[in-house]
Amino acid sequence: MAKECSNTSCTKESCEGCSQKKVDFRVAPNEYTHVKHVIGIVSGKGGVGKSSVTACLAVELNRQGYRVGILDADITGPSIPRMFGVKTLGGVQNELMIPGISETDIRLVSVNLLMEEEETPVIWRGPAIAGVVKQFWSDVIWGELDYLLVDMPPGTGDVPLTVFQSLPVDGILLVTSPQSLVEMVVKKAYHMAEQMNIPILGVVENFSYVACPDCGKKIYVFGENKLDEWSAQTGIPICASLPMDPELARMADEGRIEMYMGADIESVASVLPK
Repeated sequence: MAKECSNTSCTKESCEGCSQKKVDFRVAPNEYTHVKHVIGIVSGKGGVGKSSVTACLAVELNRQGYRVGILDADITGPSIPRMFGVKTLGGVQNELMIPGISETDIRLVSVNLLMEEEETPVIWRGPAIAGVVKQFWSDVIWGELDYLLVDMPPGTGDVPLTVFQSLPVDGILLVTSPQSLVEMVVKKAYHMAEQMNIPILGVVENFSYVACPDCGKKIYVFGENKLDEWSAQTGIPICASLPMDPELARMADEGRIEMYMGADIESVASVLPK
């Protein structure tokens, strides 16, 4: 593993055992994996629609001609396969997993693709869950991808820490909803990424409003945007305010999210590194 020491008084000969030496925990991909950009989708709190944002972003990037994969790192609450109507992995080659492939050629890996029944609970302790996340990176033939989106579980625990340390993350998107409580918890994820030197590319406010089906007027069910001041303070852009849309929920439930056309997700795709 590559090592770097921040202690300027150390010499090459005396540095061994130095407490300020930094260890690179990143896990190398296999020889069949060549991913240009790894992007984490983070919420800090559950229930804000992080997985649907991940899925819609993958669909948008795919429509723009990019090669896209989704690593479902929400091991105990996976939902990505159901949204895309994918039920199995693509198989095994040289003892490595082949991702499931959606109708539009988006590559997916999730613990639910390893289960006989999607309702089977994953009752594992943190270290086991973190180990699976690393295997989804190192033991999967992702092939040539422009973007690998990592759908994170909520919180700032084992899995986000594992992803930030083990994968070559180019940046993260924070997903929130308008409630002040949610914003407070999401800011914890922001501070975690900041402390680990992970670039924050932007904030997506989900469930921002409901559009009246008759007149199109925006109804702010949870109150209007409260992120503007924080965005101005941090310099992190609010790259989208997405509505509550029953059509999105219906298509996700039916496994047809690739057919959904309603999300204004282009502005989110535009902040990703090219």
